[in-house]
Amino acid sequence: MEKVSSAVKLLINMAKTQAILNARLDRGLGGLGFSEFLILYHLSQAEDQKMRRVDLADKIGLTASGVTRLLLPMEKVHLIKNGPQEDDARVRSVILGAGGKQKLTEALERIEILAEDIISPVQAKKIDDISDFIVDLGGKVLMN
Repeated sequence: MEKVSSAVKLLINMAKTQAILNARLDRGLGGLGFSEFLILYHLSQAEDQKMRRVDLADKIGLTASGVTRLLLPMEKVHLIKNGPQEDDARVRSVILGAGGKQKLTEALERIEILAEDIISPVQAKKIDDISDFIVDLGGKVLMN
């Protein structure tokens, strides 16, 4: 059996945890997948609640084509809308729709409950440190 460093074990465990967490969140958000939730959340935080597709893809960690595949059914059920980009008519923006605002409100309530169920009060004391570590790790991944 090959020995691996604790850093490699951490990366393996993070990947496994991410897969398990995504599956649990996909089941727990009332018909909204976690990736769709992230799209609605980031749109709600954006100026004028609109973003370019490529910027949205960067925010949620998917490719632009992956985001486009997610957006098509979201547009059909009026969670988002397409609109022109003011500074470039060839580029389309994604705009948070009224249905998306409502669905996001419901999903935020659900995800708060899920977070309380997943993260124990003892672990909650470490959240800021862990979150900072993950952000730092993400920055190092992007730099290489």
